[in-house]
Amino acid sequence: MKNGERLALLAGVAALLIWSGIAPHDRLTWWLEVLPVLLGIPLLWITAARFPLTPLAYRLIFLHCVILIVGGHYTYARVPLGEWARAAFDLARNDYDRLGHVAQGFIPAILAREVLRRKTPLRPGGWLFFLTTSVCLAFSAGFELFEWLAASIFGQDADAYLATQGDQWDTQWDMLCALCGAVASQALFGRMHDRQLAAVEASTLEGRPVG
Repeated sequence: MKNGERLALLAGVAALLIWSGIAPHDRLTWWLEVLPVLLGIPLLWITAARFPLTPLAYRLIFLHCVILIVGGHYTYARVPLGEWARAAFDLARNDYDRLGHVAQGFIPAILAREVLRRKTPLRPGGWLFFLTTSVCLAFSAGFELFEWLAASIFGQDADAYLATQGDQWDTQWDMLCALCGAVASQALFGRMHDRQLAAVEASTLEGRPVG
């Protein structure tokens, strides 16, 4: 990916952060939701020179940032897109939260797959698919533990962040959504990702930017 596109994605995230930080519905929820963005984007920028990701990975990470930032501004239970879907399809709840957890598997799957392909002897096949999916499930479970910790520390102030909307099986649904997202991501983008990985490796060896 050329630096110009990378800068454009970064500018988009920065603009969204500014928008979302202006009078969010719940300030604590906003901080908790955008924390992965505030930590992850600088890390990606710092490592871009020595470990550039594929264009697919950067674009999907941008999409994940959008989902998190929008959810942080409104809280997941109040996002207008979810409210529209709720009314249009007669749903029992605002399912933007479900979209967020599908993304929690769909997008980290490409990042995990990329690291496993480039830092281990694994090649496309059953073991790569299985281990990538396992990493995504572990990531989802870790996020649920973080939610539990937030609820323990902040009590009722963290209710908007948890976004359970009265569903006693919300944690299980969240992890199932992440699992489905991880499987779907690899099935849909596996071959494209392999082609981009080959291009990244060739570009890195030649010392030229990844296009």
